[in-house]
Amino acid sequence: MAYMSQEGYDNLIAELRRLEGVERPKASAAIAEARDKGDLSENSEYDAAKEAQAHLEDKINQLKRTIAEAKIVDTKRLSADAVQILSKVEMTNLGNGAKMSYTIVSEQEANFREGKLSIKTPIAQGLLNKKVGDVAEIRIPAGVMKLRIDKISID
Repeated sequence: MAYMSQEGYDNLIAELRRLEGVERPKASAAIAEARDKGDLSENSEYDAAKEAQAHLEDKINQLKRTIAEAKIVDTKRLSADAVQILSKVEMTNLGNGAKMSYTIVSEQEANFREGKLSIKTPIAQGLLNKKVGDVAEIRIPAGVMKLRIDKISID
């Protein structure tokens, strides 16, 4: 089961519609075009188009499974007392003084550029259940990172 925001769920539905409504017909057209070019046993374009279609179908099926298993979290029922999924966490790296802010989200919603950190990452795992003022010690390849929780909110 994947816990996610309504926005994340809506984005998955939109992506599924795009893949089924736009990309699937494009893949079928590419196969038909390649098939029209002659002998299929020596037609690399046909093989490539069939492979692209198989990857697309895998992606569609994965999205359908994720959507079927999704559990939308009602943000009104969440508390900002401790870090949990959909918490926005403002913190300070005690090693270098850098300020950071991340929202803890499902794997499907993760987007580092948007400040959305997957709940499965070591940093998110280290922050879970911490409260304001707590220091999370998180093992990373370079050693141990110490993050002080400055603020927790629910967007």
